Amino acid sequence: MDLSYFFNEKEKPLDTLLHDGGFCGIFRSIVCIGDSLSSGEFEYVKEDGSKVYADMFEHSWGQHIARTIGSKVYNFSRGGMTAEEYVKTFAEAKGFWDKEKAGDAYIIALGVNDLLSQKKPIGTVENIQKDYNNPEDTFVGYYSSIIQRIQKEIQPNAKFFLMTMLKNGDEEYDKIIEAHTQTLYDVASAFNNCYVIDFSKYGPLDSGIFREKFYLNGHLTPAGYILTAKMVMTYIDYIIRHNIKDFDMVGFIGNEELLQ
Repeated sequence: MDLSYFFNEKEKPLDTLLHDGGFCGIFRSIVCIGDSLSSGEFEYVKEDGSKVYADMFEHSWGQHIARTIGSKVYNFSRGGMTAEEYVKTFAEAKGFWDKEKAGDAYIIALGVNDLLSQKKPIGTVENIQKDYNNPEDTFVGYYSSIIQRIQKEIQPNAKFFLMTMLKNGDEEYDKIIEAHTQTLYDVASAFNNCYVIDFSKYGPLDSGIFREKFYLNGHLTPAGYILTAKMVMTYIDYIIRHNIKDFDMVGFIGNEELLQ
């Protein structure tokens, strides 16, 4: 058997889209923290022009991952979610800080509403506070406090995958996406066990044929959420294969007492 495929240094993350999840399956519990696109939200426009928004979690990319790899996947998400709301009220109200809901891996997909809708200052890693329960009032401040609380209080050895947004070819829009992407790389460098899913560089352009085929108004179609699931699993598989020794101890995440 030729193992060179698994460790090809010239490979790009989404060169070969996986349908079985690949090594993403090493994680038996995954938490998805995000907004509408993490919640399987559908957007319908009525004849009078009014819109209906519905979070349908069974269609979310997280639940497609669960069905593909047979793992438990939690949707810690809701349409319109921001890092600030997640930290200040949402996670506590929903019991998402409970240790019983800890994951081996956390996929964080936040930033759309923070930066594009609410115009929250993006900040820098200088905003990361030792007191993570009182974060700086920036996107980085709130986003980082999510990672900090999980690492300090819930699952110290969990792996984190920080998801960037797709570009769409508009110069001003893409500048925001580039700033968000660079920020996530900076945040990942500030913590242990953090990796970036860089869809801004390796994903499809969020326009043209992608919008035509996989969007229902302003959100994805059922097929669009399945495609996103395949992209996420494929990218995580790529990260694992290209950092293979980082993941040797995944089987002991949440079971560290066995090592005593």
